[in-house]
Amino acid sequence: MRRASRDVSQAGGMTIGPKKIIANSRVSTKQQGESGLGLEGQTAAVEAYARGRGAAVVRAYREVESGQRADRRGLLKALADARRSRATLVIAKLGRLSPDVAFPADLLLEGGADFVACDNPHANRLTVHILAAVAVAEDEAKRISERTRAALAAYKAGGGRPRGGPSGRPAVAPGGRCEGQGPGPKGPAG
Repeated sequence: MRRASRDVSQAGGMTIGPKKIIANSRVSTKQQGESGLGLEGQTAAVEAYARGRGAAVVRAYREVESGQRADRRGLLKALADARRSRATLVIAKLGRLSPDVAFPADLLLEGGADFVACDNPHANRLTVHILAAVAVAEDEAKRISERTRAALAAYKAGGGRPRGGPSGRPAVAPGGRCEGQGPGPKGPAG
């Protein structure tokens, strides 16, 4: 993929970064938006990044909404604008994109625009992709734990009495089933 949004050239052995910047900042609550403190801090970080690279912030998008939402209109507009104007999307903090790394990773990986996070300027599409994979693995581990707790609660509610060691965890019989649960799908041998 061609990196059209960066004016990268060699000047005395030094790489020059983006010349045009589209800024995106976000706070989660109305109170944070009204106080302006979070947005102002993010704006200051992006402006400092731009000044340090001789770049100009050509447009700034501000959002006051949860990062959990899949329809982040401000981010979507900023990303489309960056792609259209061949600018770099710059955010103050990578974590402000969304608490769910997979959501912005999909947007950024498929969005067709370069991006920079001021708090992690070396992060790139690969970095975000890796963070998303780790986040998905962590989420799956959490869901497995929730399913296990729900199954154990159902077992107890049905009259089962798990026996465990000092940790309180149920003893696991061969075949991966809790003692007293009965045979697995293949019969007594598991």
